[in-house]
Amino acid sequence: MTDTPSNIHATAIVVGSTGLLFIGPSGWGKSMLAFACIAQAQHIGMPAMLVADDQVLISKQDGAVIATCPASIAGLIELRGTGIVRVPYVARAAMHYAVLPGSVSGEKRLPPEGERMTIANGMDLPVIRLLANTPLPLAVLMAKVPDIGQ
Repeated sequence: MTDTPSNIHATAIVVGSTGLLFIGPSGWGKSMLAFACIAQAQHIGMPAMLVADDQVLISKQDGAVIATCPASIAGLIELRGTGIVRVPYVARAAMHYAVLPGSVSGEKRLPPEGERMTIANGMDLPVIRLLANTPLPLAVLMAKVPDIGQ
């Protein structure tokens, strides 16, 4: 069963068969972190592609959270300070984790275990926290959740 998609401000990618949904405030670096993850994965021979940047259509299908891209922005990602670039993409993918900003202040340095976030319309995903300027974001995500990319 499919519901009506919700359009959310996020960036969605897939690494191997793992969907990562980067959600956070404007200017956090969602697109750049997602792009760096794609580039890192491809560098080590792991398949990785963009699903959608800036606008992600989220729906639930057969119990899975599905991300799709509005046709007008398919394959486009904005790299702040560089501009909009075209990258390989998939039209839709299941999302498995919400990647949210980590705390740079030192407060809440250790996020709660088992943290989850409601994405839209009662759909939720497990959360992974990530700092904006992480030099190897995919390596950090894989350290936290070893099944990423499987």
